[in-house]
Amino acid sequence: MTRAFHPDPSWVAVDEWLSQTLLSATEEDTDSIYRRNKAGGLPPIDVVPNAGKFLCLLAKIAGARRVLEIGTLGGYSSTWFAKALPPDGKVVTLEINPHYAEVARENHVLAGVADLVEIVVGPAMDSLLAFKAEGVQPFDLVFVDADKRNNANYVRLSVDLAHPGTVIVVDNVVRAGALIDPNALDPEHGDADTRGTREVLELLGSHPKLEATALQLVSSKGWDGMAIAVVR
Repeated sequence: MTRAFHPDPSWVAVDEWLSQTLLSATEEDTDSIYRRNKAGGLPPIDVVPNAGKFLCLLAKIAGARRVLEIGTLGGYSSTWFAKALPPDGKVVTLEINPHYAEVARENHVLAGVADLVEIVVGPAMDSLLAFKAEGVQPFDLVFVDADKRNNANYVRLSVDLAHPGTVIVVDNVVRAGALIDPNALDPEHGDADTRGTREVLELLGSHPKLEATALQLVSSKGWDGMAIAVVR
């Protein structure tokens, strides 16, 4: 089984200091989204504020105009992506849970980014396959943060919806060390999400169209990590 996250108090304190130091007052004031997500019964698994700003800066560095997010939850990270886009940009975010999508829509409206975000409700695999069949305009950045067991499938389809230079980011790739834990990886008694995470990292390292790396991170959310790839 996956190890539980137990963040060291100093990790939490550092996250708070980084957010206070590097984020503007407007950017730092994200409690309203967290509160609405909590009131709506959503799990507390949004990225932390300084990680949200990191994603925003990645989109700016990539010059992104079209962002694909797989896993909306309450719209926190999609709000950050929207802040990075030009007025004619678009974040397309996929969410299987209609209630989560409704909470996210409210958050987007209150954050002033609703015109930049499109939420597609339904299984992400179905949506991605439909995009591929429709030949939609390629995306400049893809953020994968949904059910981990499908990570590799999400990345494969993301490559089909990308162009050379597209950035692909996969969240939660260390899983408190379960990534290399034989018990967690056991096909009968282990954890399917951990196996999916291991599979996507192996795919990122071997895919002929991708150049990738990953970092393990500690934060107020515990011990985890993020992978990043660029489409060749």
